[in-house]
Amino acid sequence: MSRKVAVVLFNLGGPDSQEAIAPFLMNFFTDPNIIRVPMPFRWLIAKLISRRRSRREAGDSYGLLGNVSPLLANSRVQAEALEENLNTSPRRRPGSSDSTEKDSGFRRNDDASVYKTFVCMRYWHPMADEIAAQVKAWGAEEIVLLPLYPQFSTTTTWSSLGVWRRAVRKVGLNTPSSMICCYPFEGGFIQASAENILVAYRQALQDGHKAPRILFSAHGLPESVVKGGDPYQWQVEQSVASVRKLLPTDWDIRICYQSRVGPLKWIGPSTEEE
Repeated sequence: MSRKVAVVLFNLGGPDSQEAIAPFLMNFFTDPNIIRVPMPFRWLIAKLISRRRSRREAGDSYGLLGNVSPLLANSRVQAEALEENLNTSPRRRPGSSDSTEKDSGFRRNDDASVYKTFVCMRYWHPMADEIAAQVKAWGAEEIVLLPLYPQFSTTTTWSSLGVWRRAVRKVGLNTPSSMICCYPFEGGFIQASAENILVAYRQALQDGHKAPRILFSAHGLPESVVKGGDPYQWQVEQSVASVRKLLPTDWDIRICYQSRVGPLKWIGPSTEEE
């Protein structure tokens, strides 16, 4: 008997039109995991930031992309590839004590489980309420939550999980679930990162650049979030350290952080500075 396993891929989301930029930013900055002040102050701050950024930086950046974020399309391509792999490769299920499978979050399984992937965005459509309803309608008997954030943060993975939990309660989805927390050192992730960097580096040399500098640019966080125990910065640094082991030792490699907003001190150095 086939067991239906839903794999829900969490990601940030992004606007799908010029009109969606401001509400997307509003959703982002009203998240209490992002702006850690009580309502209505958080709403006022979010309104100010989203209005300014939608007119300036974010508007210009998304304008270069045709006012449509590519994140949803890219995430769906990943989801489709994962679904095909799970349904054609030796069967796997969540929760392994087998050391050969523990890094993947799935273990080998002899039953004929059927896997279906769903993309769930945090700050723009499709969001948790919609996806939870789809998972319920499909009749999932097991759910695996897979954040597409390799490094854990309260502002990403934890935030997505909190919204998901509220959504499943709302639609009455009581299916057993498990989550792959993070994978900052997972072998495939590290290997793929190194291979992509090597391709880009060699192309830069062919284009006439000498000794290119490699910037690992990660999304920033306020220092207060990290000092409060968030492991994100440490995991980012450890991911970079793992990738560096697969690259020549004499390369100029730096870590930097992007997308700083507001008056708080953020972790650095900033991408602009580097």
